[in-house]
Amino acid sequence: MKLWGGRFTANTDQAVQDFNESLSFDRRLYKQDIAGSIAHVTMLAKQKILSEEDRDAIIAGLNGIKDDIENGTLAIEGDYEDIHSFVESNLTERIGEAGKRLHTGRSRNDQVALDMKMYVRDEILETDELLKHLLEVLLKLMEEHTETYMPGFTHLQKAQPTTLAHHLGAYFEMFKRDRGRLHDVYERLNYCPLGSGALAGTTYPLDRNYTARLLGFYGATLNSMDSVSDRDYLIEYLDALSIIMMHLSRFSEEVILWNSNEYRFVELDDAYSTGSSIMPQKKNPDIAELVRGKTGRVYGALMSLLTTMKGLPLAYDKDMQEDKELSFDAIDTTKDCLKLFADMLDTMKFRKDVMEASAKRGFTNATDAADYLVNRGVPFRDAHGIVGQLVLKCIKQGIALDDLPLDAYKEICPVFEADIYAAVSLKTCVEKRVTMGAPGSEAMQVVIARYKNYLENV
Repeated sequence: MKLWGGRFTANTDQAVQDFNESLSFDRRLYKQDIAGSIAHVTMLAKQKILSEEDRDAIIAGLNGIKDDIENGTLAIEGDYEDIHSFVESNLTERIGEAGKRLHTGRSRNDQVALDMKMYVRDEILETDELLKHLLEVLLKLMEEHTETYMPGFTHLQKAQPTTLAHHLGAYFEMFKRDRGRLHDVYERLNYCPLGSGALAGTTYPLDRNYTARLLGFYGATLNSMDSVSDRDYLIEYLDALSIIMMHLSRFSEEVILWNSNEYRFVELDDAYSTGSSIMPQKKNPDIAELVRGKTGRVYGALMSLLTTMKGLPLAYDKDMQEDKELSFDAIDTTKDCLKLFADMLDTMKFRKDVMEASAKRGFTNATDAADYLVNRGVPFRDAHGIVGQLVLKCIKQGIALDDLPLDAYKEICPVFEADIYAAVSLKTCVEKRVTMGAPGSEAMQVVIARYKNYLENV
C-alpha cells in the first residue's frame, strides 16, 4: 500500500519500488510509530479535529496491531513502502473509515522525524545503562586491586609503578565522560517535531506542546523546516557511540597485550575466549579483538551519515532514509560490545605476581631512586645520571634495583644507605604518590568513594 498515488497514472516500476522501500529496516520503529500515532489522535480529539469515537477506535486498533506484532500473529512484511504505511494500512483494514483519519494534520516527514527521535531517545537510555553496568564492574575491580602493583607505561615502555586500581580508574573516567555525552545528546534531542507537517506546519489548530508532553518531550520544536530535516541528534549519538567504541578498543588492545605470553598479566575465562582449529595450546582473546575490529564499523556509520547530510538543501530529502540502516547497525554493535566486554572483564583473572614482577624488572622505581638522592642533597640532573648507571649495571646482571647489593649502590654514589631498599620498594613508590588522582591508596580511596557516590546518584 502507498500513502500517495492520486496524481499518478502508472504503477511504480518494481525495481524502483524495491530500491525505494524502507520497511525491511524501519520495521523496528513500530513501537515509536504507534505511540506517536496514539498521541497524535489524542491531541486531535482534544482539539475537536477528530471525534472521540474515531479517537477511541483508532487507539484500540493501534494497540491491537502492537499486541499482534509482539505476540507473533502479525508479521511486519508485505508490499508496503515503510512502517508508516504498514501500520496505517492494517489499521484501516481493521477499523474502516476511522483509520483513514489517522494522518490528519501530519506528514510522513514529521512522522518519521518523531519515530527516529523517540527511537534514539530509548537507545540512549539503554546505552547509558550498559555503560553504568561496565562502570560498576570497573569499580568492583578497583576496590579489589588497590594494592595490585603493575608497571605504568608511556610509549609502551615501562615507566613508573602504579596499581591495577589506578589503571582501571583511567577507563572509569573515560566511560564516565561517555555517559555525560549521552546525557548532552538526550537534552538537545528531546523536543518534539510532530505537527511540523511536510515542512511548513499545518492549517489545523494543533496543540503541539500537548502532543510533546504526552510523548515525554520537553516541548515542541520551534522551526518546522528544521524539525523535519534535522538529523544532528543522530549524528551526535553516533559520535558518542564512536567515542565509546574508541575507549572499548583501547581497553581491548590492552587486554590483548596482557593476555599474550609475553605479558601474562591476565587469564581470560574460557567462556570469553576461543581456541585454534590447528594449534591445541591456543586461547585467543576473540571478544577483545572483535570489539577492537567493530570500532571501525561504528565509525563508518558516523562518517556515512555526515557525508549524506553535508549537501542536502532544506527541507526533507529522500537521502535522509539512509540515516537508518547503518545507524541501527552501529547502535546494536555498540550495545553488544558493551555487554560482552563488561562480562569478559568481570570474569577475567589478574596475575598479581606477574604484574608486580614486571614492574620490578622494568625499573619503574628508577625515578624514586633518583628522588632518594635529591632528598639527600644531590642535584636532580646528577641523580638522574647516577641512577642511569645503576640501571645499566642491573641490566648487565639481569637483576632489578631491588636486588642490587648495597656496595654496588655505594660504588657509584656513596650517598646511598640501606634505606634505599625501602625507598624503591613498589609499595613505597606507589604509597608516596598521594596527590589527587595518583595511585597511592589514600588518594585512591578518596576517588573510589566519589565513584561510588556517582554511581548511586547518576
